Amino acid sequence: MSAGQLQLFLPCAGGVEPLLVAEVQRICSDAQPHVLRGGVLVEASWRDAMRLNLHSRLAQRVLIQLARAPYRHEQDIYAIASEVAWEIWFTPRQTIKVEITAQHSPLKSLNFAALTVKDAVADRFRAKQGARPSVDTHWPDVRLYAHLTNDRATLYIDTSGEPLFKRGWREDKGDAPLKETLAAAMLAASGWTPEQPLYDPCCGSGTIVIEAAQIAANMAPGMQRKFAFEKLLPYQSHVFEAIFDQARAAETVPQALIFGSDVSHRMVDFSQRNAERAGVAAFIKLRGGDALQRMPPCDTPGVMLLNPPYGERIGVGGFAGNAPERGADRRGPPLRAPVGRESAQMSDDDGSDFFAKLASHWKKNYTGWSAWLLTPDLKLPSRMRFKESRRVPMWNGPIECRLFRFDLMAGSARAAKAADGAGAAPATPPSQTP
Repeated sequence: MSAGQLQLFLPCAGGVEPLLVAEVQRICSDAQPHVLRGGVLVEASWRDAMRLNLHSRLAQRVLIQLARAPYRHEQDIYAIASEVAWEIWFTPRQTIKVEITAQHSPLKSLNFAALTVKDAVADRFRAKQGARPSVDTHWPDVRLYAHLTNDRATLYIDTSGEPLFKRGWREDKGDAPLKETLAAAMLAASGWTPEQPLYDPCCGSGTIVIEAAQIAANMAPGMQRKFAFEKLLPYQSHVFEAIFDQARAAETVPQALIFGSDVSHRMVDFSQRNAERAGVAAFIKLRGGDALQRMPPCDTPGVMLLNPPYGERIGVGGFAGNAPERGADRRGPPLRAPVGRESAQMSDDDGSDFFAKLASHWKKNYTGWSAWLLTPDLKLPSRMRFKESRRVPMWNGPIECRLFRFDLMAGSARAAKAADGAGAAPATPPSQTP
């Protein structure tokens, strides 16, 4: 690693790594990122770390790797952490929190391993400065991460603070809102560009359309939030202010056609307020209405992108008045389902024919559009009597999903009738190793 360069690790959702590599290369033109399991490693500068925090839509955090070494016992971890020059990053007057993750670690207690790192940090500060930082598990000034494999320990310091999906504009949301980072990954995987109309007919609290509008306006996603690097010793406010001002100056007024609708008028109101806080309300057209009845929002075929309602409460054939909140608050996989054993089961009385009816509606009215649909149901294409043209593996938290692309062409009335009666049991996705 050259002088002044840092090893940065940017964790991301499973399946997003190739998209994140391309994003890092756009943000840091000289960077050469490498794909690792669950993220991207890149050699970059402190300035790049700030720029990645401000501009990345796909990374969950920006971590600086400070140590990587073999270990067998807790005392090895203590020795590794003791060798890190923590004093160049923060002071003993600041609070810390140590978090730990592991894959096949031989250690019996990860909590004890985290305490070992904390003790090593405290002992080093006490030896060098006569004081030690205290622990704050809720709102620490500094977050330290340790990751253990079967034989390697890696230590990081966090430059992000709150996860990067927290953009700062979402205050109104449903029960399980789609994370902004996953919405951005769906947009990136679809290849959508602002020259194409975009429509989310199950928009919920507006995550997908708001992300799209900010992309079209060239707005950095981190403009409305704070970052952990602002509390670290290398931080110089004038340097970040210059990066921030450059990002603000690059914003444009988009000409994109971006549309959203939802069966719940309450969720449409949420979307509108979120869009206003995000600074893009003028660039999005939002309306209430059932996805099974909504006609194309514009004359030019474009891209539909949706994380539709699924699980035990789908408003089947649900008109806005009949199912006021159904299909709107169910913004992601039902996390209370047994992870790794079964996805959301859809029987005849909880919405099994919703997607068949949706397919029939699309065939009749959305000729020329492409539809991208994120779902944990790996057999959804057969349920809809559609043949997908692409399937992109993507993880929504611990749930394995697919982002299916359907190219919509005019279907015969016979095919549409067959689609209305389609139904099948969903596949059983394996669990993700953390």
